[in-house]
Amino acid sequence: TEIDHDDDTTTTSYTIKRRQGVRNVAIVAHVDHGKTTLVDELLKVAAASSSKAAASDNNNNSADDAEVDLNRLMDSGDLEKERGITITSKVTRLDYTTNDGKEDYIINVVDTPGHADFAGEVDRILGTVDGVVLVVDAGEGPKSQTKYVLSCALNLGLKPIVVLNKADREESLGRLEGGETELELMDLFEALGADDNQMEYRTLYGSARGGWITEDVDVALKIASDGGVDKDGASSNMSGLLNAILEEIPEPPLHWYGDSSDDEKNLSDYADQPFSMTATTVGMDPYLGRTCTGRIYSGQIKIGEAVTLLKRQSGSDSEAVNNSNGPSSSVTGLFANRGVSRVSLEPAVAYAGDIVTLAGIPETMKVGDTLTSTDNQVPNAIDTPPLAPPTLSCLFGANNGPLAGREGTIVASSRVRARLINETDNNVTLTVELCEADAEKTVVFGRGELQIGILVEQMRREGYEMIITPPQIITSTCPTTGQKIEPYEEVVVDVDSEYSGTVVNALTGSRKGVLVEMVDDAQGKARLKFEIPSRGLLGFGPEVATATRGTAVMHHMYLEDREYAGPIGQGSDRGKLVCNEMGKATLFALESLQARGTLFVAPGEMVYPGMVIGENAKSGDLEVNPVRAKATNNMRTQAKDEKLYLTPPKKFSIEELIGYMSEDEVIEVTPQSVRLRKSELDSGVRERAARSRKKQMDASKAKGGKK
Repeated sequence: TEIDHDDDTTTTSYTIKRRQGVRNVAIVAHVDHGKTTLVDELLKVAAASSSKAAASDNNNNSADDAEVDLNRLMDSGDLEKERGITITSKVTRLDYTTNDGKEDYIINVVDTPGHADFAGEVDRILGTVDGVVLVVDAGEGPKSQTKYVLSCALNLGLKPIVVLNKADREESLGRLEGGETELELMDLFEALGADDNQMEYRTLYGSARGGWITEDVDVALKIASDGGVDKDGASSNMSGLLNAILEEIPEPPLHWYGDSSDDEKNLSDYADQPFSMTATTVGMDPYLGRTCTGRIYSGQIKIGEAVTLLKRQSGSDSEAVNNSNGPSSSVTGLFANRGVSRVSLEPAVAYAGDIVTLAGIPETMKVGDTLTSTDNQVPNAIDTPPLAPPTLSCLFGANNGPLAGREGTIVASSRVRARLINETDNNVTLTVELCEADAEKTVVFGRGELQIGILVEQMRREGYEMIITPPQIITSTCPTTGQKIEPYEEVVVDVDSEYSGTVVNALTGSRKGVLVEMVDDAQGKARLKFEIPSRGLLGFGPEVATATRGTAVMHHMYLEDREYAGPIGQGSDRGKLVCNEMGKATLFALESLQARGTLFVAPGEMVYPGMVIGENAKSGDLEVNPVRAKATNNMRTQAKDEKLYLTPPKKFSIEELIGYMSEDEVIEVTPQSVRLRKSELDSGVRERAARSRKKQMDASKAKGGKK
């Protein structure tokens, strides 16, 4: 294929060729459908195949790799291990030798997040691969994030392979026998506009945890009916999936300049081609300096060679920009990722089609930028897929509460802002801007409450103290109609049928949601699908968990921008219990206050005026004194020897508080504590502001009545 690129000064073309012996593939799925466990099994199989090949050559250096603990190896971050989810995309290189031992392949596998808030990690990584392995829970079928990641892959023209995971579970048996999951997948492919080639996808059945996979559904049913044990040995290990990747996923395309012939090229021919590479991950190493991970599209790279940065051009840029004078540097390191370890390439050269990490790149390198050889540059920066826009924003500022500086080491607003700006280097779905209304605050735009909560949790563990204001959904103006528009989301809730009415009432009432689909199954479960403004989802997670006694599982994904839905209620109208004294909360005071509502603090915790210590059982805020102690006088009472019993306080995670807090509240975050408080600590000022707001509302109602 010959592709022309025109600008004001030059006309250049390159030919698409294929690199033999390499495959680049991403593992994509809905959250908790088994992606990371599947990657672990692929690592084990590849390590075992390399060990056998090494043993045949009397070289046992690779044997140690197979003994490494590979249990959820790719979830290497502390928060990923604690929460059991994948937060960032990670690439690992598998050196795979086929079963006959005659052919060696390099398979670059990318593990991607499954949660909608981290969908930007999927957006940026799919441009580096040539196919996807779509993992679907055989017992649950495709979910909201399955639809999102599949639509992204199909739009990029990637070749899919479907793995129906967890096929050995009891709940999967009925759906596999009836073919329900496969039919749902076929409908989903068709609805998303898959072409004829993509519709001819290969389907595998297996269990990542069990370590087996098969193409025969009857074999999968037999294993499932036998309690997940392959008694007949009819299935294979995960080498079956690796072989399917080699057969179905195409070789990576290369940009070949100056030669339009169809001749197959050797690696030695790459030296004359201009080097180009796009960055999907950037970082900073204390010893190696600036690093970037990405895919090489043309040429080759060695340590010591000079590279020049070409900035990414947005699709709206109409003017030709001369990038040839961008910053340059010399490559000081060339690495590949094996598991979560970064190892030096031997020999120290990488070719087009490889996904590698370079060290010593220009300091201004950003995700999506292009690196090219200084002496032999490519004419244009490589196009990278656009990212979906953020849906909400929060203000970050320095902690200005009475306990500021007692628990954290980094409290200045300038340090908080610098840390947020550094986060945008690699977290491409976050955008940071200065706040125009308050110079001490910083505006952070993100995809959802969980993404903001993970960022705050990472910062507090680094010693930062800060406050976060309530989230604001981002609205815009439609260029065609001039109407105000806002983001809408598709919400899927799986819940026990007895609570389906509760969920429908909660989402379709003041939250302005619309019920699109409702399906009941034989197990007493209901699946409800809604379309709802993003504003209507704020704080809904904890509310629905309480209303359904923890049986509801909710997932959502960005749908599109639609006309503004008007004022939206946020569910419960209960007020808060607000502290009016400073000190340590006492058991004596809290025991009497628990009848007023739900408490958020335990005895011994520091409290101060304006801090929210609980939720009022009635509407409106209530000032309370949680530090009151029992009088130590000589008066004898009948209740002097009574024991005090206190219900354990309700604890929120940061992302739950982001959706729970009211408009006049902020979250105070320190390395040791997470507190909810009023933005204005003085109760007198709060009362005057409340009276002023009430007068304004009454006046606007009266004005509307006269009209």
